[in-house]
Amino acid sequence: METAKKLYYSKRGEVLVKNLKKRHFDAVYCDTKEDALKQAIAWIPEGSTVGWGGATSAQQIGLMAALNAGNYHTLDRDQCETAQEREKIAKDCLSADVFITGANAISMDGQMVNIDGNGNRVAAIIYGPGSVVVIAGMNKVTDDLEGAITRARTVAAPINQQRFGLNNPCTVTGSCADCKSETCICNHIVVTRHCRPVGRIKFILVGEELGF
Repeated sequence: METAKKLYYSKRGEVLVKNLKKRHFDAVYCDTKEDALKQAIAWIPEGSTVGWGGATSAQQIGLMAALNAGNYHTLDRDQCETAQEREKIAKDCLSADVFITGANAISMDGQMVNIDGNGNRVAAIIYGPGSVVVIAGMNKVTDDLEGAITRARTVAAPINQQRFGLNNPCTVTGSCADCKSETCICNHIVVTRHCRPVGRIKFILVGEELGF
């Protein structure tokens, strides 16, 4: 069964890479986390200032650890001691050379959907950093854009909410209630359907299940 899933992911990945490139993204498919890490490092020049928002998939392939240990200037919120320091790092990421992120969902026709509470992550994807590297497991891929938006809202957000533990309905039920809570984490839903400048946003699609 594992071999069948690998084949399924690789065949969908081949199609998705082509569709992303049609939209002027750069994109590669990697079978394993290890290959994905090598590709990510190849896309990040030594000496670069590198930042990230919430990027569980990138952590799972070992990218943050490699960057913190390498010849890079990393903007790492997890090393901050105060909320003020974290806020400064979030703003500094907007002018980083490279920004690392995951994707809440990607449609097979090459459109990315991300959902954000404060907006710092989607802001950096949209504008600012010279390069954006997206690490995404093939479990994030849906057949169409409607499915991608649904996945972001009803799968990714409620699971992330379990990590944050905020006082929102999905913390209790595990299901989206389309809430308007003060601590709602679904305040910004962004569809990135095309890349300009060409190649600024780069996708590493991984033939494993990563992130949420």
